[in-house]
Amino acid sequence: MATNSAKNRQLVLPPINDPTVHAEIGALARRYLDAGGLGMEILSTIGTSAEGLIARLPGFVRKRLDRITLSGLERAFGAAERSRRIVRDRGEWFNRLASSVSGAAGGIAGLPGAVVELPVTITLLLRGILDVASEHGLDTQSPEVRAEALRVFAAAGPMSEDDGTDLGLLAARLSVTGQTLQALIARVAPRLSVVLGQKLAAQATPIFGAVAGASINYTFARYYQELARVHFGVMRLSQETGVPHEALVEALRLEIERVERQRRARRSGMDD
Repeated sequence: MATNSAKNRQLVLPPINDPTVHAEIGALARRYLDAGGLGMEILSTIGTSAEGLIARLPGFVRKRLDRITLSGLERAFGAAERSRRIVRDRGEWFNRLASSVSGAAGGIAGLPGAVVELPVTITLLLRGILDVASEHGLDTQSPEVRAEALRVFAAAGPMSEDDGTDLGLLAARLSVTGQTLQALIARVAPRLSVVLGQKLAAQATPIFGAVAGASINYTFARYYQELARVHFGVMRLSQETGVPHEALVEALRLEIERVERQRRARRSGMDD
């Protein structure tokens, strides 16, 4: 029954005939696909997989990750908003630079420093996401917008191969109805802790140190800002055009698949 209901919802989605909307969807698709490229390059340098990184962390760190992430997220909204009021209109490069500096400082001290630096990283990443929401004309004090910012954090991270889950999160809107923001944070924190665990392990790799901390944090800041641009870009497009959010997400999914096929074909042609 649920399957039939889902099919019926897909059938009634209106066609998108506006070429301007198609152009914006195309730009968002390319942004989505390019978001995590640097993270995968870092994994290639380390010579391991994202899953393998977690296994490198000491047991006591793995056990504390969920708690550290949850605590960091609970404090991050207030800290991010305060920093946005103090330092305004600096753009995405301010957040990326600040994240890089923070990562370098944590990297100098190895794994203990990286653990201490983690709440700062969470705050800076969230500030970057909220900045993007503000650029799209959204009220960053709104519970709905804050819930959507949390969903950006629920993405798989720049060091994971995309399996379509992130786009699924975009389609399944988080609802604040009947839930506090703290309840939503509790839902997102375990997923984010896995992503941040990968960051900690990569940052603690002996051959890297401060340079690794800076480059990894830059990668994370860039990744979440790019995903936020896709996420809030779809929201804004739906508000401006009246096209249902679900129809835009489906168009985005199809465009991502099309661009991916084009890129694979191009790479295949270059290899021949």
